[in-house]
Amino acid sequence: MHPVSTDGAPAPAGHYSQGVVHGGFVFVSGQLPVDPEGRIVGEEDVAGQTRQALRNVEAILRAAGSGLDRMVSVTIYITGRRHWADVNRVYAEILGAHRPARAVIPVPEIKPGCLIEIQAVATTGEP
Repeated sequence: MHPVSTDGAPAPAGHYSQGVVHGGFVFVSGQLPVDPEGRIVGEEDVAGQTRQALRNVEAILRAAGSGLDRMVSVTIYITGRRHWADVNRVYAEILGAHRPARAVIPVPEIKPGCLIEIQAVATTGEP
């Protein structure tokens, strides 16, 4: 197992890696809508928060030699079903025709100010 680290995403706030490469896959830890400097983006704007969380996922995947187009599974946590349509719209806009397996899970809360968290698994392109 090889940990992944990049300045293009926020530093871990606990005992975990931004991502881990193992067996031809990249496992990306849940990414909040926090910029690389540690600031929450768009506290009441779920679309903006979705973009930032996906930027973080993308930065980690790139650091691992992968990309959004290699994601095979995505788990999205949102603070309520009311955000589902906006999250789905931004997600589809960014991913285009690529459609990895996905779960969207409404939760009561995440971190104060955060409406979304995105976790992903992607291939590295290795056999």
